Amino acid sequence: MREDITIVRASVDDAEEVLGVIRRAFGPVAEQYGDPELPPLVETLDSHRKRYETSVVLKALDADGRIVGTVQGESRDDGCCYVARLAVDPARQGTGIGRTLTEALEAEFPEASRFELFTGHKSEGSLGLYRSLGYRETRRECVNDDLTLVWMEKVRRQRRT
Repeated sequence: MREDITIVRASVDDAEEVLGVIRRAFGPVAEQYGDPELPPLVETLDSHRKRYETSVVLKALDADGRIVGTVQGESRDDGCCYVARLAVDPARQGTGIGRTLTEALEAEFPEASRFELFTGHKSEGSLGLYRSLGYRETRRECVNDDLTLVWMEKVRRQRRT
């Protein structure tokens, strides 16, 4: 865990700043895939605020209290936690914030039997991060000629009692 970063739950009051981080982080991704209409980029503030009703939204704060990263998790009826919108400010990517956020999100869902997410096939940094955290590819879904979604999951080992 990074000592210069604090991970806490975000509130709906943080929504505008969190959405700003998401947009900055996903801007280069949209360019990589040639898709300016990537859902994280076109999500409205009102739509984003609604996520706080059903999801745990975490924020990474730097030493000055600025939000530099975020991730969302939503519990499903089948015991799965769906992980979404892992985003780190581009100036801070590659410094361990994404790893710290993902580990913190997993800790927020101790009852989850598994975690599921997707990322794009060209997102080597994200794929490598998730693999290093124990996620494995479960399937691929072709969206168009430029984008294939790579679905991944992490099964939590059952604790012995």
